[in-house]
Amino acid sequence: MIKNICMVLAVMMIGCAVSAAAQNTPADNMDIVRDKVRTDKKLFIATNMELTKSEAKTFWPVYNDYQAKLEKLVDRKGKFIEKFAANYETLSDDMAKSLLDNDLAIDSDYQKLRQSYLPKFRGVLSDKKVARFYQLESKIHAIVEFEIARRIPLVQ
Repeated sequence: MIKNICMVLAVMMIGCAVSAAAQNTPADNMDIVRDKVRTDKKLFIATNMELTKSEAKTFWPVYNDYQAKLEKLVDRKGKFIEKFAANYETLSDDMAKSLLDNDLAIDSDYQKLRQSYLPKFRGVLSDKKVARFYQLESKIHAIVEFEIARRIPLVQ
């Protein structure tokens, strides 16, 4: 199940990186894909977290807030990939520097987001369940990053 969900996440991230025109996919379809990814990911988290009703009541609002902020990072990553794709054939040293700096900033912001939400998740769940949630998020993130790395060619 994780493989299917993460593949969808990877496709969404990569799909966001390419313009709708280039993919011949209307923007409305991308919104549908995004909603499907959100739903599938939430189902995956719910299934694997094994939350009690009282835990779920306090966890999901924090999770939803976290995901909204994470989605902004996903959008930034998509724009980064789109910019790389648009400049791949004529990539200058200055553009390569800018793209690399941007990519590292996104990675840094992702870690800052995880750190900033740790006390919030700890405030609503036991440390064992917080660790489980972070493991699940890390697994999804690793698979998505692998798919992106696998599909993006090396700088020439």
